[in-house]
Amino acid sequence: MTARVPSLRSHAHGFSLLELLVAFAIMAISLSLLYRMAGGSARNVSDAAQRQQAAWLAESLLARRASVYSDGWNEEGESAGLSWRVHSSPHDSGRNTPLAVPLHRIKVTVAWTAGTRPGQFELTTLRPQAPQPPGSVTR
Repeated sequence: MTARVPSLRSHAHGFSLLELLVAFAIMAISLSLLYRMAGGSARNVSDAAQRQQAAWLAESLLARRASVYSDGWNEEGESAGLSWRVHSSPHDSGRNTPLAVPLHRIKVTVAWTAGTRPGQFELTTLRPQAPQPPGSVTR
């Protein structure tokens, strides 16, 4: 009669050390990816808020003038941590009739630096040329 020695494998319960190490490695990689995505989302929200503030500033600058004098509109300044610049140039509409209103191309550029990441927003539109005010000299 031979006595059977019970196998250790048949009575072992739980996980091996190798299985636990692999599980922890997978969990660590997953958590690092989740943290990276959450950090990127927070950065994107901050960028969107800054871009929205720049758009509001650009639109409010454009709302200041419905038309531009023949000498153009060139101005720059700073507001709420945003630096801005307005530049205009004559726009060729291709119409040279006496009734055609001359147009100016207006470009508003708003720039900011949020931490180490600079950003910029540009808005371009056309405005009609205003008649010269009385008493002014036409160049």
